[in-house]
Amino acid sequence: MRYLIAILALITMTPAAQADGGFSVDDMRGADVVFLGEVHDNPDHHMRQADIVTQLQPRGIVWEMLTGVRASAITPEMLGAEAVLGPFLYWEENGWPDFSMYYPIFAAAPDAQHFGAALPREEARRVMGAPVAEVFGTNAALFGLDRDLPESQQQARESMQMSAHCDALPEEVLARMVDIQRLRDARIAAVIREAVVATGGPVAVITGNGHARKDWGAPEALSRAMPDLTIYALGQGEDGRAPDGTFDAVADAPAVERDDLCAAFQ
Repeated sequence: MRYLIAILALITMTPAAQADGGFSVDDMRGADVVFLGEVHDNPDHHMRQADIVTQLQPRGIVWEMLTGVRASAITPEMLGAEAVLGPFLYWEENGWPDFSMYYPIFAAAPDAQHFGAALPREEARRVMGAPVAEVFGTNAALFGLDRDLPESQQQARESMQMSAHCDALPEEVLARMVDIQRLRDARIAAVIREAVVATGGPVAVITGNGHARKDWGAPEALSRAMPDLTIYALGQGEDGRAPDGTFDAVADAPAVERDDLCAAFQ
């Protein structure tokens, strides 16, 4: 029933709603890869993603939230049953927001092939004691992991990590936290590369705004590996505040009410 309501909402969207935030889905047509950024717990962001996927009908969808094994095992029957698909993907166990917000995206392109780009926790932990290129392994250089970041970008990223963790991180771990983010971006880019080769594109990418930014997120890593690809990135903000980074367009939605995540550190 939740899926039916979501699809009816998408069908009845006005052209103005579809072009919200100064972008049009027509601007995305012709791109090989379309990044659809999000704030993970904002249902309006996911409704917009589902609407775009409905209109684009990509051949492949890459998910930050899924492992490759689970994504590759999705069947058409599962796509038709929210109550089956969510538990199969271990959605709640992996800590993502309510699956009902994401399910319409899965159902919006029933013929698409799904790819998982989630970084295993064990792999993220390895970065704390080994160079990021070594952890990534083969093709690390293809995605830029063999190079240090420019100093200004490194400092900016460390500052963002500190802020994102309520100024509670020891300074000595900040560089490694940045490496973990770079590893996630490279993993997403690598899976997109696989998806483009496997499907011929276009490919949609469902991921957080931080990974979708073109200046230093997964699009930047992907453009290193496949410079001939046409990449479009949509960021999604809240209450008129745009996400950090560079995007082809930014859409907006009301913010959701959240608990103070930093209260535990006070």
